[in-house]
Amino acid sequence: MELINADVQAYAEKFSSEEDELLKEINAWTSANRREHHMLSGQLQGQFLEMISWMIRPRRVLEIGTFTGYSALCLAKGMPVDGQLHTIELRSDDASVARDYFDRSSFAKQIILHTGNALSIIPELDETWDLVFIDADKPAYIEYFNLVLPKVRQNGFILADNIFFHGAALEDKPGNKSGIGIKKFNEYIKGRKDIEKVIVTLRDGLLLVRKL
Repeated sequence: MELINADVQAYAEKFSSEEDELLKEINAWTSANRREHHMLSGQLQGQFLEMISWMIRPRRVLEIGTFTGYSALCLAKGMPVDGQLHTIELRSDDASVARDYFDRSSFAKQIILHTGNALSIIPELDETWDLVFIDADKPAYIEYFNLVLPKVRQNGFILADNIFFHGAALEDKPGNKSGIGIKKFNEYIKGRKDIEKVIVTLRDGLLLVRKL
């Protein structure tokens, strides 16, 4: 399902800030070398993540799903000098690519990359999170959310990507496990009374949650 009109997308990109040179390189490399290149946040969503980071000025950021490192670098931009971003990637080849880009950035000493299963790694991180970005396997979104919410500070934020999952979440019976997982997650979030939430109709849908 084509959720966003291509002309509207192009217009929005034209009148938004451009990617910096390293982000452009990551975008180009990922498009050329990864079949799942559509998983990259890209210019528009990346700029949105950067804006959110600058608004919050988070000292501790957690990203679940690194891919090739694009979104982590966007989220890192609003951190203060003593800030840290922990990012978790299941696949070692993508983690290696991301690590190379992190090392070339101005955030090399502030980004901590973990390789492995996020469900095992998250409980080992003794941090209080200001900002969490969930963008990993969709059937596990509820598990991720419940793992991180107790460690998010009051009035801290959780972002979750792909909330429409290419339109599957809008269907009565999604035809794949990722669509089913996202639909269940959205319904679960709707029922929570200890958070505020809003879905931003950006790209494939972005959920913004504030912990009360």
